[in-house]
Amino acid sequence: MEFEFLKLEIFIPETHFTVLQKALQNVDAGHIGNYDSCLSVSKVKGFWRPLDGAKPFIGNKNEISCETELKVEVTIKRVNLQKTLKAIKAVHPYEEPVINVLALLATGL
Repeated sequence: MEFEFLKLEIFIPETHFTVLQKALQNVDAGHIGNYDSCLSVSKVKGFWRPLDGAKPFIGNKNEISCETELKVEVTIKRVNLQKTLKAIKAVHPYEEPVINVLALLATGL
């Protein structure tokens, strides 16, 4: 079964939300009916430990970091996945951004 719509969960520092929002708008992510730029944002606590070879945006190598981040949720058409991921990675400050892609069985669309 192929899914027509996907939900992306993007974890990003609050300082980079506006540039991410614009990048998503530029690839028509969050377009629902007669509305565009539809997304949700939640504050979350993120934890990670940069290992040898890492170039962390925040934190120190071999130390666990804990920071408040934003979890951005947006619905996209599956056919737009690659261009949307490319747009996100172009503005995301993390060396290894966390972007979860979830298939949607149904939407309100």
